[in-house]
Amino acid sequence: MRIVLLGFMGCGKTTIGMALAEKLGLEFADLDKFIEAATNTSIVSIFKTRGEEEFRKLEQEALAALLNKDELLLATGGGTPCFFNNMEIINKNSVSIYLKMSADALFDRLLSERSTRPLIEDLEEKELKKYISDLLIIREPHYNKAHYKIKAKELQAGALADFLKQERLNNVPTHFK
Repeated sequence: MRIVLLGFMGCGKTTIGMALAEKLGLEFADLDKFIEAATNTSIVSIFKTRGEEEFRKLEQEALAALLNKDELLLATGGGTPCFFNNMEIINKNSVSIYLKMSADALFDRLLSERSTRPLIEDLEEKELKKYISDLLIIREPHYNKAHYKIKAKELQAGALADFLKQERLNNVPTHFK
């Protein structure tokens, strides 16, 4: 079984993903960490030196490589589903889960994390709030193509694991098992 978590930066994909992978007995991978290891460069550095377009190409290549693995839970970057045909690839090759959060909740989480996130590192509070709201409007149609949409603000990995185990038994097509 392959599970892909997607959603806006700061929604908890990595944190929930690690706990969920452990509960489901799956290998965990973080797409950004995979790219950093493969390029021996930080995501921040890739954005600054090569630009977003080059990063998105690297991201798509890494996504394709990781989706060849079985028994994997993958946390994507916030923009991953929004570029090229990534969302189609994700849905074809995995069970996709959108970890949904409001713009206000995302703002609260991201305010203190700006320095580690290249797309928001230079934004003041007011600009950050607008950026999150505007970008969420653009990205949400891609996120909403996920097989499941889960409210992420107070999500417990155990509850999600139980749900997925039940769904796996009842509804998930055999090519996802």
